[in-house]
Amino acid sequence: MISVTTAQALREAGLAWKPLNLDFFAIPLPEFEGQVFAITDMTILAEALYGEPAITFHGTVEWALDHLWQGEVIWLPREEQLRQLLEERLLGEAQPVVTLETTRDGYRCTINAGGETLSFEAFDASEAYAAALMHTLR
Repeated sequence: MISVTTAQALREAGLAWKPLNLDFFAIPLPEFEGQVFAITDMTILAEALYGEPAITFHGTVEWALDHLWQGEVIWLPREEQLRQLLEERLLGEAQPVVTLETTRDGYRCTINAGGETLSFEAFDASEAYAAALMHTLR
């Protein structure tokens, strides 16, 4: 899973989030540091509240929270979501567009973009995909 710092950087670079069931997110407040939440049909829903997109909490786990506005939370895209977003941004490029391989220190994501072959390395596969996606968002 990508770090909250990486997720914040992706959001600042323009990555939009339409919340779906089983998406992960973090709440960037000190009392929730290190905690990851998931949207589920049972306890946390993505819904409109007073006409605005919100994340609402139901049940005992999140007893102290009623809701947060979607903009107040940080989406933590999963590895397969990052790869899909990256592939969508690279449509029309020469093949193979995206590859992921293991290295001695982690993973390398290689993309073909704008006639260049670019590589992004990270300890975690999700972070390697995120670095490549960040490049395409710029």
